[in-house]
Amino acid sequence: MTVVSPAGRGLSAALAFALTLAAAGCGGSAEGAGSAATTPRPGGTLKIAVSEDPVCLDPPQANFSSAVNVMRQLFDTLTDQDPRTGEIKPWLATSWEVDPEATTFTFHLREGVTFSDGAPVNAAAVKANLDEIVRLGAKSLFASTYLSGYKGTTVVDEHTAKVEFDAPNAQFLQATATTSLGLSSPASLAKPPADRCRAPIGSGAFVLDRLQTNHSVTVKRRAGYAWPSSLAAHQGEAYLDAVEFRIVPEQGVRTGVLTSGQVHAITDVQPVTERQFRQGRFEVLSRHNPGLPYALYPNTFRPLLGDEAVRKAVSKGIDRKQVVDVVLTSTYRPATSILTSSTPGYADFGADLAYDPEGATALLEKAGWQPGPDGIRVKDGRRLSLNVYFTTGFNPNTTILELIAQQLRKIGVELQLRPVDAAGFGEAQEKKQIDFRWGNSTRADPDILRTVFSTKFSAAAYLPATDLDKRLDRQISTLDQAGRNEVVKEIQKTVLDRGYAIPVFELAQVVGVSKAVRGLTLDPSVRLRLHDAWLAS
Repeated sequence: MTVVSPAGRGLSAALAFALTLAAAGCGGSAEGAGSAATTPRPGGTLKIAVSEDPVCLDPPQANFSSAVNVMRQLFDTLTDQDPRTGEIKPWLATSWEVDPEATTFTFHLREGVTFSDGAPVNAAAVKANLDEIVRLGAKSLFASTYLSGYKGTTVVDEHTAKVEFDAPNAQFLQATATTSLGLSSPASLAKPPADRCRAPIGSGAFVLDRLQTNHSVTVKRRAGYAWPSSLAAHQGEAYLDAVEFRIVPEQGVRTGVLTSGQVHAITDVQPVTERQFRQGRFEVLSRHNPGLPYALYPNTFRPLLGDEAVRKAVSKGIDRKQVVDVVLTSTYRPATSILTSSTPGYADFGADLAYDPEGATALLEKAGWQPGPDGIRVKDGRRLSLNVYFTTGFNPNTTILELIAQQLRKIGVELQLRPVDAAGFGEAQEKKQIDFRWGNSTRADPDILRTVFSTKFSAAAYLPATDLDKRLDRQISTLDQAGRNEVVKEIQKTVLDRGYAIPVFELAQVVGVSKAVRGLTLDPSVRLRLHDAWLAS
């Protein structure tokens, strides 16, 4: 067996990477909001405005960032991940062993830990949680892919759980640090999945107090909590009495409630507001998202985008630097691969993504697309007109896509914008109307590529089964980081060469924070950590 110590040797070292934290302006720092503050003061309610309703607060079922921000406070995980080094650190598991093939993971659990309903956090609870994720299947969008090839969990003894897979699964240890694998009480797991969304029961530093759809979610401090992550700044109960997450979709309103003192912090700060905050009386806490950058994901089953030349021409026709310079801020970066630069295994293919309208024109003309009377290219009587479906959760999306549409028009491609909500996207996908979807995906592990591009897992992969599926599986078959990185590099190159995705820019999570807030930080997946947070006034 390969022993993985709490210090991060063995597999955790193989997963180590550098996550960039760009915390600047008015006192922001790598330590979090108000890191230079004095002695923490218990008490008070921290009020945070978030951009969307969380919808579901069950770890394996939740899909929205706002849900993860709440769940990170309610649910503990087997391990944690150091945001500076990427090392896997102890939490509910004090230590673990991984066999050389990465098929068996044995976790030794901390004693004396309980869920908020009083049930023990033991090996049987770990087994119940993992088994339930497999039963959920497609209802568990991310967690189910983390358990690919799951054979089962053996309860070795009260505090030892052995998790086995039928094939190597090198990404699993990092997955145990994600909120998607947060542990729920067995009593909670016995409820119907829909009910768990509204009544979560975890072992975290806070418990759910009140949930009002499209209005707010309030969590309160859990008395007696004594098992935070080994990365926590203190080992006792949370300092705050409560945290109120207010649902405020409009960016202008979120800014207003912060500047007027109605809340202490806001998430999803947009570029225009970021500039204002960096010059004002608020702190700006930011971190670049690991995972996939914002990109156009083409539906290769649609008639026009089934042509690789069209997909590659669209990529060459986008000026990524102009998008960042005109619409965003220096916090954001032009994409240089289908993985962001803060993701382990990232390889720089910036030269392949250079703005090249002449090259785009040559590709289209060779493929038979000729300029039409209005400048949009035509072939066999069809205009080169493509739609893009997107949500407006990230406020600049419309402006960004309008700019991209202007850029593409110069090469004779029409891009029609289709803003929708989640229901509208689902309806369009069911009717097979989507040419491009626009978005990003966050995870501090390159296996996010498999989650999104594998035709085995993703209904929105929009790809035929190809050799890419085998490589996506192969990248989790080894604990050798160098070997894994080579496969991940090949995958990135293939995705870009074939136009399976057209990356545009790297997202950053930007949080505006009042100077009254101390100790608020972001985890490696850019979610709020509030166990150490407190209010100075």
